[in-house]
Amino acid sequence: QVQLVESGGGLVQAGGSLRLSCVASGRTFSTYGMGWFRQAPGKEREFVAAHGLGGSDTYYADSVKGRFTISRDNAKNTVYLQIDNLKPEDTAVYYCGATLRTYALRLIRSYDYWGQGTQVTVSS
Repeated sequence: QVQLVESGGGLVQAGGSLRLSCVASGRTFSTYGMGWFRQAPGKEREFVAAHGLGGSDTYYADSVKGRFTISRDNAKNTVYLQIDNLKPEDTAVYYCGATLRTYALRLIRSYDYWGQGTQVTVSS
C-alpha cells in the first residue's frame, strides 16, 4: 500500500512558476513509476508527465513540453513537477499517481495509487 501526499499548489500570475511535490509512504518508492495528472473544472483528468524507474525515463504531454519538468528523488520518496511560464489554462487540481507498471505511464488506468491533489490557479 502506498499513500501519496501532494503539496506546492497555489495562486500565481501567468508567467510565474511553481514546484509541486508528491511524497510517498513506504520503503519501495524506487520501484514505482510516478505520474502527474491534472483535472480542470468540468473536464476529465488528463496526463501531464510521468517518470519511470530510470533517470532519463520521462514522458510529457505535448501541451506542457518545454514548460514542465518531472523529477524524482528516491532518497526522499518524492516526485516533483516544476512548472514554468504558467498559463491560465494550467489551472487545475494536480494529482500524482504511483504504479508498479513500467509501461503505459501516460494512461490513468495504469496507476494503482493516487494522492488527493493540490490546486493550481493561474490568474491572467
